[in-house]
Amino acid sequence: MNQQSPESVAIVTGASRGIGAAIALRLAGEGQAVVVNYAGRAEEAAEVVQRIESAGGRAIAVQADVADPAAVRALFDAAERAFGRIDVLVNNAGVMPSALPLLADTSDAEFDRLIAINLKGSFNTMREAATRLARGGRIVNFSTSVIGLALPGYSVYAATKAAIEVMSNIFAKELRGREIRVNAIAPGPTATALFLDGKTPETIERLAKAAPLERLGTPEDIAAAVALLVSEDAAWVNGQTLRANGGMV
Repeated sequence: MNQQSPESVAIVTGASRGIGAAIALRLAGEGQAVVVNYAGRAEEAAEVVQRIESAGGRAIAVQADVADPAAVRALFDAAERAFGRIDVLVNNAGVMPSALPLLADTSDAEFDRLIAINLKGSFNTMREAATRLARGGRIVNFSTSVIGLALPGYSVYAATKAAIEVMSNIFAKELRGREIRVNAIAPGPTATALFLDGKTPETIERLAKAAPLERLGTPEDIAAAVALLVSEDAAWVNGQTLRANGGMV
């Protein structure tokens, strides 16, 4: 453990790039020590850590597959060894099928992958957080505004995220007495590699114009909303889902 513990420590899963990296940078900029979790992009995770440290913040990169309960325990262990405590968990890690198959065309392997990472992965970290987060901690889980849009090709993906919303609401109630807040955020189309992969320019343009604000979201937009949910400005927000989609749904 470092000699001087920071005031607040955040684990951000899937933080090597995209929305996760933006969240890690935003929380570090607000004074939190950040555990930058990644599954396989070690160089990109190290770059996020370097950017945080160059700005005067504190961060470490920790490899862990959130679908593996043992790896998740090791992730929390690493956070406690480095910083002495854990106050915030942001469950950003997730996958989306690039081909966007219809339900009838979804393979068993694709179904199992989505469940393992999007649903079981968040379950694994929430279960660990139940006993490892400091009193007054905050958890932000990731849903999706696709639940409201109900677009063909997203059935299994949206189902995993709908489960996250229900789990977040119930988990907030189960943590009564610990002053731990649990919320979810449901981004709309956001300009990340995960979203852009496999989509035609025409599809991207159509989705960008769908919201009244007539643009895609940015990782920084979502990071700002997450920062709000973990801040004291949201001290009375618990068990809720915030839809950050520019008014699309």
